[in-house]
Amino acid sequence: MHAYAAELSQELGLRPEQVDRTLALNADGATVPFIARYRKEVTGGLDEVQIQTILDRAGERAELDSRRETILRSVEEQGKLTPELAKALKAAKTRTELEDLYLPYRPKRRTRAAIARERGLEPLADLLWKQDGRRGEDADAKVRPFVNAEKEVPDLAAALAGARDICAERVSEDAGLRRESREVCAKRGTLRSDVVPAKKGEPTKFENYYGHEEPLSQAPSHRVLALLRGEEEGVLKVRLNMPDDEVKALLAGRVVTKPQSLFASELRAAVEDGWERLMGPSLESELRAELKERADKGAIGVFGENLRHLLLTAPAGARAVLALDPGLRTGIKLAMLDNTGSVAETLTLYSERSADERVRAAKLLSAVVQKHKPELIAVGNGTGSREAETFVRDTLKALGVQVPVVSVSEQGASIYSASEVARDEFPEMDVSLRGAVSIGRRLQDPLAELVKIDPKSIGVGQYQHDVDQGLLKKKLGEVVDSCVNAVGVDVNTASPQLLEHVSGVGPSLAKKLVAHRASKGRFTTRRELLKVSGLGPKTFEQAAGFLRVRGPEPLDASAVHPERYAVVERMAKDLGVEVGALVGNASLVRKIDPKKYLGPDLGELTLKDILAELEKPSRDPRGDFSAPTMRDDLRTLEDVKEGMVLQGVVTNVTAFGAFVDVGVHQDGLVHVSQISTKFVKDPSEVVKVGDRLTVRVLSVDLQRKRLALSVRAAQEGGAAQPSGRPSVGGASGAGRMTDRGGAGAPPRPGGGGSARPGGQQGSGSSSGGQRPGGGGGDKKGPEPFNNPFAKLKR
Repeated sequence: MHAYAAELSQELGLRPEQVDRTLALNADGATVPFIARYRKEVTGGLDEVQIQTILDRAGERAELDSRRETILRSVEEQGKLTPELAKALKAAKTRTELEDLYLPYRPKRRTRAAIARERGLEPLADLLWKQDGRRGEDADAKVRPFVNAEKEVPDLAAALAGARDICAERVSEDAGLRRESREVCAKRGTLRSDVVPAKKGEPTKFENYYGHEEPLSQAPSHRVLALLRGEEEGVLKVRLNMPDDEVKALLAGRVVTKPQSLFASELRAAVEDGWERLMGPSLESELRAELKERADKGAIGVFGENLRHLLLTAPAGARAVLALDPGLRTGIKLAMLDNTGSVAETLTLYSERSADERVRAAKLLSAVVQKHKPELIAVGNGTGSREAETFVRDTLKALGVQVPVVSVSEQGASIYSASEVARDEFPEMDVSLRGAVSIGRRLQDPLAELVKIDPKSIGVGQYQHDVDQGLLKKKLGEVVDSCVNAVGVDVNTASPQLLEHVSGVGPSLAKKLVAHRASKGRFTTRRELLKVSGLGPKTFEQAAGFLRVRGPEPLDASAVHPERYAVVERMAKDLGVEVGALVGNASLVRKIDPKKYLGPDLGELTLKDILAELEKPSRDPRGDFSAPTMRDDLRTLEDVKEGMVLQGVVTNVTAFGAFVDVGVHQDGLVHVSQISTKFVKDPSEVVKVGDRLTVRVLSVDLQRKRLALSVRAAQEGGAAQPSGRPSVGGASGAGRMTDRGGAGAPPRPGGGGSARPGGQQGSGSSSGGQRPGGGGGDKKGPEPFNNPFAKLKR
């Protein structure tokens, strides 16, 4: 059994064999999607979140053990490793415990205590520490032997000062005292922010946080990150206020056990100095780092969840799309895409320069529509989008043609346009036209197009530039991999960027797959994948079930793994039909008796998946596409009035609420208190990115470009709420977050207004360029780990 299996199973509420088998599969090269989908009997039906948590915890334990070995070697090399210390180090369960034990032995700069030891004052420090003498004895007589001018100890006061320095360091480096002090500070400490003197009286986006204070244990992720950003930008001074008096009393009670001893007052002074000069600042740094780490994890978790829903937006599918990338000064960039996403035509239209130009642009647009007959028109939601939509609708009306016009997010489109990926795809195309192609393809298949862009640039997170970049990259990578494998990939049409996220593939092999089909022609069976250089049996096992091949073998286009084809063939034979007749025939599938096919290597969980896939092969988990509708008379924030009831699409979900696009360039905030008529603690439990909501406008702040919305007010006011849960992502493909930075300051809990979360990359600042926004979650504030196994049935 794996060394960590028993410990992790207890921590996560699992059976030891579940953890052990999961770790064994991963050690053998199995990916998380593969284990979750095709090895359910082995793991006892663990899902991707649970499997990933096991692997993450095992990795953390391995890092802890590596650090433990380094510390043991270091202390041993110093000749100070006692049996008691070795036992304590080996028993330490956390990195903090380890570092506390190692602190006295850690190589450090020449401290005041070290200088005092060099001057021969350690025996005097021992005298203070042991508290042997009684009051009434001659204290000077005990100190005088340590006075030595040659060692720079000129008098009794200098000797006692050096001894106090040594005792202060002992207090600071005692693992038990540090642990107790840390617990008190974490429980009683507060997080405080104030405006720096240079900014006093000056309006800033952080005004809500002038004189702000709250308990450390309750500070939510989004506020922590907002405060730290304010400090980074030179507006706020952020500090941790420690319960100094309480901690000093605690330390004195632990150290000064004989208050009537001769040097009790000296030892008490050393304790206070040890806290104020050494331990206090050290613990403040530790707690601040822990606070930041906790905030990072909260914000990254929110980002990952939003990204998942965005990537799983319902695709428009194989439909011809006319895509427009709006621009007032530079013109509208047009790209006509056929139902495979190939570019049929590109143009630049100038509809705003003059009446003549508008007429000419309308004629050009009409010609494209009549020639290619698009089924959908995608309009990027950046500057000039509403004007472009009006122009398109007017042109269509004049033609007597009805084509749905869909607003699509431009977030990250400019980054894609100038990327190496875009240059490889369209080497001869102008960079501005590539953005239009990306917008159109996002409507056809959001997942396939958005994987070409760094997830940080897609615009559904907050504080993505402030959080731990390593953790962020890891989390977003896991989300993208999970989504790609959940949907499946057509190996004959997928881009290298999409293929590299398939289980077991990676960037290098993805390029080889594309090169092979380019030189040898399309794949006709899954088995032909083995002819690709570098794709051996192990990789085939990992990848085959997620790669779709449409050809003579009907199962190759399904999620049934090749290792289970024989079982399906038996089922078809028992029914007296060909496999092709069974696949997709629900009435035949329902006639299958599952018990006949259960065996040592095929359990109930996997068999259930096989039957579900046979009934609905290659089903897309993303749902069905439908175009959203927004009011044509609303183009800018100035058009929105208090009390209006509007339809909108959720573009981002944070700990304090949801941002909703109602078609005026500025997303409005539905605060968590306004999301429902019932109490809601976590907005993500109620709404997801891409959901469509009916909202009532609570207030419009034109100066700060803030729009406060309410679902609750719309419901209480009698506005009809859309029935059912919308397909994730609705029809906008990627909501309406744009390349611009957000506007508005981070709202206080319970407040209204609008704050675009997170600073985004890209150009433009018409929305105010305000970066602070929500992130993380109040519900996860002080908790280091949200156990995903709490409801797992054993």
